[in-house]
Amino acid sequence: MKVWLACFVVLFALAELFDWLQEFALPLPIYILGGAFLAVASNYDKIIGSYLSDPTIIDASLEQPQLDSLTQSPNSISFQIANPAENTQQKLESGE
Repeated sequence: MKVWLACFVVLFALAELFDWLQEFALPLPIYILGGAFLAVASNYDKIIGSYLSDPTIIDASLEQPQLDSLTQSPNSISFQIANPAENTQQKLESGE
């Protein structure tokens, strides 16, 4: 019986809280400030960490990896762009 009563009280409190939250409204600037605060809080380690870390580490992390253009995978396809003037010259020479 105590479990039933406890469940009833908890569910009643949740239903009343849900009704109260549906009627609760904040002005738009509060939502904007809250969003800005969440953005700063979620990126705090990136913002503050960049000021406190070693500059050589930052320089190394900003370097772009260089791709080796000499190695190609077996599935790669190479394209050549044909020059229309060369195609016309070749057709004239071959008599087409």
